[in-house]
Amino acid sequence: MYRLHYYPANANAAPHMLLEEIGAPHELALVDRTVEAQKSQAYLRINPNGRIPALEDDGLVLFEAAAIVLHLVDRHPEAGLAPAQGTPERSKFYQWLVFLTNSLQEELMVFQYPERLAGGDGSAEAVIRNGAEQRATAFLDIIETHLAGNGPFFLGDAVGAADLYFAMLARWARPLAKPPRSRPAIARLLDAVTARPAVRRAYAAEGICEPIC
Repeated sequence: MYRLHYYPANANAAPHMLLEEIGAPHELALVDRTVEAQKSQAYLRINPNGRIPALEDDGLVLFEAAAIVLHLVDRHPEAGLAPAQGTPERSKFYQWLVFLTNSLQEELMVFQYPERLAGGDGSAEAVIRNGAEQRATAFLDIIETHLAGNGPFFLGDAVGAADLYFAMLARWARPLAKPPRSRPAIARLLDAVTARPAVRRAYAAEGICEPIC
């Protein structure tokens, strides 16, 4: 059985939604950020980065949400949440997943936590946060353009792991001056993803109330 280490609405959300979509037996292990459990010696033995999530799979331990997503779609190809390996569509799946985690997610993290880069300089925090918001907004515009011409989902007509990952990030991006749902193609994707029973089960299990994203 899979064991997913999580904290509500953290980067575990995408792997959690995926586990529900797959229908794979799993259990949740709360990493309580309110007491900095992610920095505890017990958790650092699981994830030396001290970040959430981590996944245990029969002796294999993985951290980094995107790596966990790739592991799960490879383990469960029958779920149809990623194109077949070796196809051009699979390569496009890699492209979008890496774009989401390396570009959009990175800027949203800077936007949420500018103090990590500001070194205690309050004025620098504002500059860093503003720059991250501009870059995140530009990335969302790229996604909107893609979905408008190729959607309704990242890879066309079928929902997949990239869409679940984006739904997680869209929740984080709600405080932006131009939030994800202000774009019609993105709003359609989010409506479709958040209506899925598996997605609602995942968020309910984490104690997340409406709106999901």
